[in-house]
Amino acid sequence: METLSLEGIRVFATCPSSGTVPQDVYPGRVASVARWSEEAGCCGVLVYTDNGLVDPWLVSQLVIASTERLSPLVAVQPVYLHPYAAAKMVASLGHLHGRRLFLNLVAGGFKNDLLALGDETPHDERYERTVEYGSVMQQLLASPSPVTFAGKHYRVQNLRMTPPLPPELRPGLLISGSSPAGLEAARALGATAVRYPKPPGEEDEVPSGDSVDFGVRVGIVARERAQEAWAVARLRFPEDRKGQITHKLAVGVSDSQWHRQLSEREAEEASNGSPYWLGPFQNYKTFCPYLVGSYERVALEVAGYLELGYSTFILDVPASPDDLLHTAVVFRRALTHTPA
Repeated sequence: METLSLEGIRVFATCPSSGTVPQDVYPGRVASVARWSEEAGCCGVLVYTDNGLVDPWLVSQLVIASTERLSPLVAVQPVYLHPYAAAKMVASLGHLHGRRLFLNLVAGGFKNDLLALGDETPHDERYERTVEYGSVMQQLLASPSPVTFAGKHYRVQNLRMTPPLPPELRPGLLISGSSPAGLEAARALGATAVRYPKPPGEEDEVPSGDSVDFGVRVGIVARERAQEAWAVARLRFPEDRKGQITHKLAVGVSDSQWHRQLSEREAEEASNGSPYWLGPFQNYKTFCPYLVGSYERVALEVAGYLELGYSTFILDVPASPDDLLHTAVVFRRALTHTPA
């Protein structure tokens, strides 16, 4: 059976958000997606956070309870939680379950969400704050000795993490690398810089010799024939006038660079056989571009990202177990097109 367990490549799926699934079936849906992701060979599953969603740490606990090895990729917003409290969550989940986590450090978000919390920090300064936040967390989770840190945004003195976290459970860090400030933050923290990509022919090659890993956030719908894949994709993400209006409003209250970059491509539609599709993003169904088409055509696009130096992929929410199996076929074929 094809799986997403691939040497040199990390693949994450995404957990459904509480805003898109009815309350009474949401826990079961999270558990199902987590099990599908583990069975398909994903190393982890992204868990969203924002003002309108349930707490990502509690969702991550459900992911852990539903699987044997899968790592939650927990979205962590510095405005919500002191770095000591976030580090304590990592250490506590490690102590209780022996499970490694990944952390997606969220520097921004929608401006209205931040303003509602009394946070008016400018875009680039939010990344500076996130570097301090991640540094405090890393030191607390790595050092058996008390930690003292004095920065612009955070100060701790002789602070010790108990229970201690075993070295093999120290979390991997990811952060948006679409802006220069985000990329510098990734370098400072040793985090994976994640981008919302343009088509491979337009996407920049990762800087040669850079100290950080790079990843992309992209959805995939692939089948043996392109016509079948497009039929599945358009049925899953139909035109939605209400969603389009909501999307335009969201663009107006976001200062994130990746959101603006994708929005500037809105007039474009898949053409000339290109599998790159922004329909789900334009209709406010998800927050990433999609690759849609035959296994072979989508594999060529994925191979393009691999050749550019991207080694981490965060997929969108799977609709079924088969979704991930079809995607595994794409990645296996992509490797045959990629120079060693």
